Amino acid sequence: MASVPVPGGGAKKKVAMHDGFLKHAGYKWLKIASFIMLISIVSYLFIDVSPRHNGGSWYGYTLGTIGAGLILWLTMLGVRKRAMTAGKWSLKAWTSAHIYLGLSLIVIGTLHTGFQFGWNIHTAAYAFMMIVIISGIVGIYFYATIPQALSNNRDEMTETQMLESLRSLDRQLHEAAQPLSAEHAALVLQSLEQDPFGGGFLKRVSGKYPNCATRAAQADLRRERAYQPRMGGDDPLDKVDALLEKKEATLARVRRHLRLKALLQVWLFIHVPMTFALIASLSAHIISVFFYW
Repeated sequence: MASVPVPGGGAKKKVAMHDGFLKHAGYKWLKIASFIMLISIVSYLFIDVSPRHNGGSWYGYTLGTIGAGLILWLTMLGVRKRAMTAGKWSLKAWTSAHIYLGLSLIVIGTLHTGFQFGWNIHTAAYAFMMIVIISGIVGIYFYATIPQALSNNRDEMTETQMLESLRSLDRQLHEAAQPLSAEHAALVLQSLEQDPFGGGFLKRVSGKYPNCATRAAQADLRRERAYQPRMGGDDPLDKVDALLEKKEATLARVRRHLRLKALLQVWLFIHVPMTFALIASLSAHIISVFFYW
């Protein structure tokens, strides 16, 4: 890990560079969140609330206020992302705090309920909170692993370059298919005419394209050639077969690329709407507590 010396007080301090948001500043926010959770658990065990712990006791109100404040602060990460700054509250520091303080809500929110659940708006707010936290954990995994997978898959090629490579292969296939018989040319035409990324968002996320015309064309061509004598010299079928193989490999790379990008987006389709649902149910929960209890 690279580091740079920073002058200060005659001694040289070293600041770590490129440390991830999970271990930012030596796991500073993990330690803070762990301390908050420990205090919450210890106080829950030793503070006597009659007749039992519940969200409507003074202790429940205290935890509820802390939890609600944390939830509102956590929703500000999207706003913070629009301001790229360094320093104590850099985006990396904010993201690290967002993750670990968000996880601390599991303890704070659960203790706030006093383990009393039912079919009401209060439990609904708790359920939405847990869904948001779980989807956030999935997002952490995706953002910790997928960028590297994207980099490895691209092999120093941009998405534009990969797509241009596909278009170039299609042009070469079109030219190479000219000397072929009508039957063989029809197989190549299937590959050229099909949208290789069609099928909707679900196919893109799964990365499965069972009706790939390029794969089918190559399989059919090889199956037919298995029973035909091979021509010597520059056999046009050999050239077409090689181009189809290269196109299939390129398609597989682009599809992996698009799948990884889709996975980075798909969790947001759950996380963001559930966050709004959490804010709405939390508001209803607070209003019902102060005006109807």
